[in-house]
Amino acid sequence: MDFTISAADMAFREEVRSFIEAELPTDIARRGQHDYHSARDDVRRWMQILNRKGWSAPHWPAHLGGTDWSPLRKYIFQDELRRARAPVLDRCALDLLGPVLCAFGSQDQQTRFLPPILNGDVWWAQGFSEPNSGSDLASLRTRAELKGDHYLVNGQKTWTSEAHYADWIFALVRTDPAAKPQAGISFLLIDIRTPGVTVRPIWSIDEGHTLNEVFFEDVVVPAENLVGTAGMGWTYAKFLLTHERTTSAVVSHTKRDVDQVRHLASSLSDGGGKLVDNPAFGAKLARLQADVIALEWAVMRVLHAADDDPSANTVASLLKLRGSELSERAALLAAEALGDYGLCALPDPEGHHILHRDGLAAPLHDDEAIGVTARAMFRRATTIYGGTSEIQRTIIAKSNLGL
Repeated sequence: MDFTISAADMAFREEVRSFIEAELPTDIARRGQHDYHSARDDVRRWMQILNRKGWSAPHWPAHLGGTDWSPLRKYIFQDELRRARAPVLDRCALDLLGPVLCAFGSQDQQTRFLPPILNGDVWWAQGFSEPNSGSDLASLRTRAELKGDHYLVNGQKTWTSEAHYADWIFALVRTDPAAKPQAGISFLLIDIRTPGVTVRPIWSIDEGHTLNEVFFEDVVVPAENLVGTAGMGWTYAKFLLTHERTTSAVVSHTKRDVDQVRHLASSLSDGGGKLVDNPAFGAKLARLQADVIALEWAVMRVLHAADDDPSANTVASLLKLRGSELSERAALLAAEALGDYGLCALPDPEGHHILHRDGLAAPLHDDEAIGVTARAMFRRATTIYGGTSEIQRTIIAKSNLGL
């Protein structure tokens, strides 16, 4: 298998890099430099800039607003976004809901919902996990009863990212309680401003607010907001979670983290010299970098695989498992590099008052140190969200090893 990147693809990378350097507003890039969660207004402004270029949803079909880029070019694009510390786009809408609507949504749903997503005008949340249905998602209990021309929804979702920003939520709901667990689930689009919907914050250990509980109490949802066929929600959810089978590896994010660790270690002392020259710390950094390079080659292999390769979707669990573990390792190593400077977490300034004149916390060491410890705290969840590492190993054992 030839993984050579052609001259044309290298030229494409330079085109993307030049565009981002010219168009990404510096005030938006500022938050991204410190890995704080992207603010909604920043995301909206950046998506509008990308949409004018036709680049806000490269992985969608071209006739619905996407591009005709190869899988490699889509990866290069994401890699350059991360390199520039651009805001993370509305992933729930672009990477999760969008492909489902492109593949299974009605023409009316595509016309109504896709253009506002491309322009960042409407923010979406993902309503999957419940208090007793996380990794065992098929046990979800939120119920939607068909009442003529509408559904009546009752139940609760939890760990719902960015729901406090969201205008809409796409939710898995149980429409047939008598059917087998997977067969009775449907995929429903719900306006989060509908009476009976309540969003409550969950403050995480890094003192950040990205997670929420969402409650539904007799929420009326038009039947036309059902995606596809009733009872097929489990199929659509599996499609959603494996459609972008390389993004779960978060390689571009972790590559940037490795660069940050090297920068911090090169500027901090271990008492006798620079930390980067300490043999023990240097070995940790070298092992991390080698593992990230290996993961990127694994991603490249998947990108070059044929679309009809039967192993293409199941390999997503392998990439997610390894990617989440390396992401956590990188964040913890950056916090370790800070030493005593890492005792202050410097949480996300949204909602806090320890601010610098430009709206971010004053660094205790240098600019790269802002937010490192808060990120390390949050990253402890990477091996849990999106499917725990234990669940990923079970999927690998069954699907890849035939156990």
